[in-house]
Amino acid sequence: MTLKFENCYAKLGDRFSVAMGPDPLSNPKVVITNAALLKSLRLDNYSHDDLLGLFSGHQTPKDASPLAMVYAGHQFGGYSPQLGDGRGVLIGQVRDKGNKLIDLHLKGAGKTPFSRMGDGRAVLRSCIREFLASEALFHLGIPTTRALAITTGDEQVRRETIENASLLMRASDSHIRFGSFEYFSYTDQHTELKQLCDYTIETHFPKLKNSDKPYDALLFAASEKTGNLIAHWQAFGFAHGVMNTDNMSIIGQTFDYGPYGFMENYDPYYICNHSDDQGRYAFNRQPEMGRWNCQALSQALAPLTSPDVLEKALNCYEETFLSCYHGLMTKKLGFSSSKPEDKALYEDLLDLLEGYSIDYTIFFRSLSQYCAGKDFYSLLSNQNSAVSFAPWFERYNKRLQMDILSETDRHRQMCSTNPKFILRNYLAQKAIQNSEAGDHSELHRLYDILKSPYDEQLDQEQYAQETPDWGQNLQISCSS
Repeated sequence: MTLKFENCYAKLGDRFSVAMGPDPLSNPKVVITNAALLKSLRLDNYSHDDLLGLFSGHQTPKDASPLAMVYAGHQFGGYSPQLGDGRGVLIGQVRDKGNKLIDLHLKGAGKTPFSRMGDGRAVLRSCIREFLASEALFHLGIPTTRALAITTGDEQVRRETIENASLLMRASDSHIRFGSFEYFSYTDQHTELKQLCDYTIETHFPKLKNSDKPYDALLFAASEKTGNLIAHWQAFGFAHGVMNTDNMSIIGQTFDYGPYGFMENYDPYYICNHSDDQGRYAFNRQPEMGRWNCQALSQALAPLTSPDVLEKALNCYEETFLSCYHGLMTKKLGFSSSKPEDKALYEDLLDLLEGYSIDYTIFFRSLSQYCAGKDFYSLLSNQNSAVSFAPWFERYNKRLQMDILSETDRHRQMCSTNPKFILRNYLAQKAIQNSEAGDHSELHRLYDILKSPYDEQLDQEQYAQETPDWGQNLQISCSS
């Protein structure tokens, strides 16, 4: 294998990571690969055996510098002074065809010095959930890490039940977290904190190098990226589930998939993680928690930033979130441009969706075919809601008359903004159950559907229907 590595992060030194390779799986088998990403990384011409060796930990390329990263983090509001890659190894960094530096990270790679009481392994269900979710978000246009491949083996590990150990190869622009900065700040390693900031600016925000206050600028950039990310989560009905600072990417990507969930019937109080009994990371609290995390990052960077930067960074986060969310929601409604008064229109619509337990994704997709001034009853799964919806549609029709888009162009815009297919928890669960039984065909089928979420795909209508009763309100644990 002749991958060309540029292991910039490893060059930071042993204060930032522990050099170590993966613990390979026994009798590994490929479950699924991402063909487009393989091609982007110039891996599409490698043999099956070489790829299996890389993805299962059996074959580490000679120029790689595998390591486990150290970081800290606020977990459900409480500070943990040292966490780190407890079951992951950053194999190395390579350039894709666009010359972008990409981390290759192996999740489930075995014990590291940061494993604490864990066995360092992932299981098939968690790898499948991350593979599907990260690719689903990518194709929806939401910033995210990506999944390259899943392998599984014969080694058994105990979770709620006995499961087979598995590995997921993740590709990402960065694995630096808010908690990475917290670790160096709160252990008074300020030289290393500055070194990490300089590396982050050089690698991910090179335009900030010439700033008069580069560390202030880094904080603003991270806050802006985070605000943009969470606006997308809210607009598409995605709940992350565990927004701890060690799960927050410094470059604003969806990161560390665990007990996530796409909201089905609109419920602002939706909690996808059954361990979150206080609702800290409920769907409607994600914007607040994004702000909380930006505040934690501001405090971690305080040794390097200006005294008044905290308030400015939080304002940057809030302004970005509100502007981006407003723009996304008005685009979902089919408007060519946003007006301040549109806020009341979509907020009142969300209240109606909540009050009648209407499926969020299906409603907006149906609205994408609506003809102004026409009958709206067919859009409503609950016909008892028609009287309540009538005044809203009257307002909506008036707003459409003010817009410059033709009906054809509006339909086209809305269908490219409101997906037909999302990763419903019950669909993921069916794919997982089949794969655990040795049949990966449903996993591959679902993955293919999620790669084109805005297309009609008329032969796959069953994947766009409302969730059956048995699959509603599924909550996922952190155990994996």
